[in-house]
Amino acid sequence: MRRAYQGRSRCITSQFRVLRPLKHAGTRRIAHMADRDDDRFRPKVAPPKARGRGSQATFISRVLKQTSRAGRTLGHSLQPHRAAGSPRGGKRKQFGRGHVAARLAGQSLDARARRVAIKTHLVNLKKASARSTYKHLRYIERDGVTREGGPGQLFAARNDAADAAEFEQRGHDDRHQFRIIVSPEDGHEIGDLRAFARDLMAQAERDLGTKLDWVGVDHWDTDQPHLHIVVRGKDEHGGDLLIAPDYIAHGLRARACELATAWLGKRSELEVRRSLQKEVAQERWTTLDNAIKAQAVGHEITVRANSATADERFRTGLLVGRLERLADMGLATKLAPLQYRLRPDMEATLRSLGERGDIIRTIQRAMGQARREYVAFDHNALHSRIIGRIAGRGFAEELSDRGYLVIDGVDGRAHYVPLPSDTDLSTLPPNAIVEVRGDANPRPVDRNIEALADGGIYHAQRHRAVARARLGDGTDVDAYVQSHVRRLEALRRVGIVDRIEEGVWRVPPDLASRAASYDAQRAGGVQVAVHSHLSIEQQVKAEGSTWLDQQLVGKPESFAIHGFGAEARDALRARTEYLIEHKLAERRGQRVIFARDLLATLRRRELDELARKLEVEMGRPYRPTVDGQRISGVYRRSFALASGRFALIDDATGFSLVPWRPAIDRRMGQPLSAVVRGAFVSWDFGRTRGPSR
Repeated sequence: MRRAYQGRSRCITSQFRVLRPLKHAGTRRIAHMADRDDDRFRPKVAPPKARGRGSQATFISRVLKQTSRAGRTLGHSLQPHRAAGSPRGGKRKQFGRGHVAARLAGQSLDARARRVAIKTHLVNLKKASARSTYKHLRYIERDGVTREGGPGQLFAARNDAADAAEFEQRGHDDRHQFRIIVSPEDGHEIGDLRAFARDLMAQAERDLGTKLDWVGVDHWDTDQPHLHIVVRGKDEHGGDLLIAPDYIAHGLRARACELATAWLGKRSELEVRRSLQKEVAQERWTTLDNAIKAQAVGHEITVRANSATADERFRTGLLVGRLERLADMGLATKLAPLQYRLRPDMEATLRSLGERGDIIRTIQRAMGQARREYVAFDHNALHSRIIGRIAGRGFAEELSDRGYLVIDGVDGRAHYVPLPSDTDLSTLPPNAIVEVRGDANPRPVDRNIEALADGGIYHAQRHRAVARARLGDGTDVDAYVQSHVRRLEALRRVGIVDRIEEGVWRVPPDLASRAASYDAQRAGGVQVAVHSHLSIEQQVKAEGSTWLDQQLVGKPESFAIHGFGAEARDALRARTEYLIEHKLAERRGQRVIFARDLLATLRRRELDELARKLEVEMGRPYRPTVDGQRISGVYRRSFALASGRFALIDDATGFSLVPWRPAIDRRMGQPLSAVVRGAFVSWDFGRTRGPSR
């Protein structure tokens, strides 16, 4: 065992010799013992500890992930700071293609070079939503992005009209994908952004040593013309395309700056000065702030006044002007002439102010000439709630799938609402009436489970007996209980409940609140419900049951006397007159009496009209839903009606129209079954045995 121990640790023994030569010859026995190899101090470094399976791999993965986020290669942070354009020294391990090009790119650039902003996002397609590429391409091809205000058109290296569906199909099995935004500061002067993109991607192919499969769209709908480029995560041989973090973070931007400078020439000294002067008063993080941060010692900075040249004096004046502006904003304190103390949160505050400015500009574009008070939605506020029409939508970060809504609320204000990253914007059409909540209320199914748990134990069999007594014989009790079991299974996967055995679960006493917190976290703190896909003008004369009808027969919302609230008031009066004209309401003095079961009558009329058209089209009979009975078949398509969205279920001998839910949209063309009880629908995926009715 001693020899094995010595062999394992001999590689580091020589670095830890701690015994000095003995001075006294009379202690040879002790010296002999000290020279024995097993008496030396030899520490052995253990593998990194981390929780979970494959701890060492987990630790290494975390290191590489953080390195990639920082845009550095391993060992870069240990090297001394280098001047721009100087060669990088040191031996360090590089990952991916392009690390050599990243070192060489930008060596010819100076302060007068043209500037290009580039943002890159690496999308893991295995973790993204099923049609992430399709949604992103459809968004960047949206209407109103060209010079003439028309829809965008994908282009490729040799094609001005690339096919989005074909590109998506080619990358269907890709592991990842690169999404890039290229925004030249002088985009208007460049003019032909498509040619610029082709030259840039051709240079990237030379740097990376492989052909790239990419498509792009040029956008002219903002003050700064820019390009959206999507690159497949495969090289020309079909292998995974791995790009060095340095090239993503620095190399590609340097190449774009080189290209823009070659196209337009270097900026004049006057252009450089004007660009910097604009930054002095801006309420965002600027290049001047970067210079201040670099010169600061701790949180204090002293500006040097002994400038030798006119250019140095000009730049010193800019720094002093920026520091005075930061002092006015409360982000710096003047200690003495040319000496300032910076607030520790200065950078975070300026970046937050920049984001707020972006939000205000987004709201202004969506609202056009309409004047509103602007509000950013606080999803952390208790019971925060908005009802209104969708005035604008898009991606808050155009590289990712995280969207936003601008809602013209019935309270007379315009609200900016950030959405969860997996929200499908196509289900939220412009001018639709929606309700947004910031808190997730407990689901009825969770309340039922919590109430039925005896001593913290839920029994599915006991629930069947209780449900059969409450709901009666005409209800599919098994399907009703199964909906609760599916919910329990989902909560088990996140550790909220435990399954003891088949049909028996251990439930915490605060199940409803814990499940609601889980739902809120999973939904990104925001829940959006569509009350009507129709605009408020279309609802006035719609044949179905509309959101306006719900306001007329139920408890109406509190409408402001200005803005969209005033528009909603006018629409309610017009809808009332429409219902009176069609004998669905009657005026008695100052009061209006609406027909009994008005909402159900309007919905039934609209469904019957659609069913008659579908019977002719499909050649099969329509089977209206009966409360409590099971409907089975294949999900063929969906319809957005005034009464809501409905799914067409085809059982080969007939069809039914069932209230649609987002969970079934990915099941298009697949068999499923549903049990409808009023507004509640319980879905079961897969074929079911026995008759459907």
